[in-house]
Amino acid sequence: MSENARIRYQAKVEAELAKALSKRGVCSEKNASDIEQACRQVSASEVYEEEKKTRHDVRALANVIKRKVPVDSQPFVHFGATSYDIVDTANALRYKKAVEELLLPALINLELKLISLAEKTAHIPQIGRTHGQHAEPITFGFTIAEYVERLGNRIQEIVRAKENLAGKFSGAVGAYNATSLIVKDPLKLEKDILTALGLKVPNYSTQVAMPEPTQDLFNAMLGAFTVLANFSDDMRHLQRTEISEIAEAVSKDQVGSSTMPHKRNPITFENVKSMWKQFVPRIVTIYLDSLSEHQRDLTNSASQRFLPESIVALVYSAGKLSGAVDKLIVDEVSIRKNIEASKVLIVAEPLYILLAKYGHPDAHEAVRKVSFKARDSNHSVLEIAESDSTLKNFIRMFSQEERMILQDPITYTGLSEKKTHSVCILWKKVFK
Repeated sequence: MSENARIRYQAKVEAELAKALSKRGVCSEKNASDIEQACRQVSASEVYEEEKKTRHDVRALANVIKRKVPVDSQPFVHFGATSYDIVDTANALRYKKAVEELLLPALINLELKLISLAEKTAHIPQIGRTHGQHAEPITFGFTIAEYVERLGNRIQEIVRAKENLAGKFSGAVGAYNATSLIVKDPLKLEKDILTALGLKVPNYSTQVAMPEPTQDLFNAMLGAFTVLANFSDDMRHLQRTEISEIAEAVSKDQVGSSTMPHKRNPITFENVKSMWKQFVPRIVTIYLDSLSEHQRDLTNSASQRFLPESIVALVYSAGKLSGAVDKLIVDEVSIRKNIEASKVLIVAEPLYILLAKYGHPDAHEAVRKVSFKARDSNHSVLEIAESDSTLKNFIRMFSQEERMILQDPITYTGLSEKKTHSVCILWKKVFK
């Protein structure tokens, strides 16, 4: 992802071109070997220095390579290529390698840690929240399983997108003009070069590669980044003093505030969300870069150089979250306290469902009125319902198991635990 790497990948494409030409007798194997050896020695600083004279980055690269080879090999450096045969192909290759070697391992590692956390906490009842309000009971593992599912899907999208990255070797306008003068089958030459590099062969290109594969990759990556940001936001809120259901582990010398010694901040989760805010808007630039007048303009040449930063930011954020999840403190006492705080009210949904099940004609409205009475009194929803002459006749019909749910609504977690385990089993099979 560095500038040295950018030059190194471009030089690798130049070397592959020379090798493909030698296989067709356009140049000798020695010429190709000379060029390949020279390409391994090129540095970004050399190219930058040459670019001060040429005012053209790829011509500067070609000149630096030429100076490193014997005279008889010099004509075959960059022979038949246009700049973006090299640039777009090199970018596709390094993005693919970065995804395979850096990003996917980081995301999969985080996914496996989320799976582990979800499985360990699948049984712990937690109050579910909608619109910031206490809703119905779930389990803490179920909360984490959401992100197991979402991140797993985004990882698969990234895998699909990186396999669709294509280079190109079709010349100045994409019509193979130059290579048609050199070899009998320019399409086969392009295929051989790109296949050797492990890239998809495009069906069509202009002077630049079609933009959609790169769009798709960065869309998928920023989708994964958004999952990380949403997870971080949820974990940050669960650490609020008045909620306090989890805590991010801190070192013994860690400082939370320059003036408040007692502070213990959710720093990792806040950092990841902040990083996401910086990088997710860059998808707009990626779409703007997709517009190129006719066969080529130069309006993406500067902006596209910043694309590697998005990959690095996501790798970094995934690594930070992996560490935080691994050491996350789940406070079962606080979780229980929070769900107990709404115990007298969260019985409303199961009560309404059961009343309707046994024939009450307007159960929702009846329980709504009871709930409002409960809020204004020291009695629970169930107590008020059982004292209502109309409702208690229906309540008598409830089974013993149904009554137990109403008496202890904390057990009213539906399929939270079962669903958590099924989601985790599915993604473990994919990534282990």
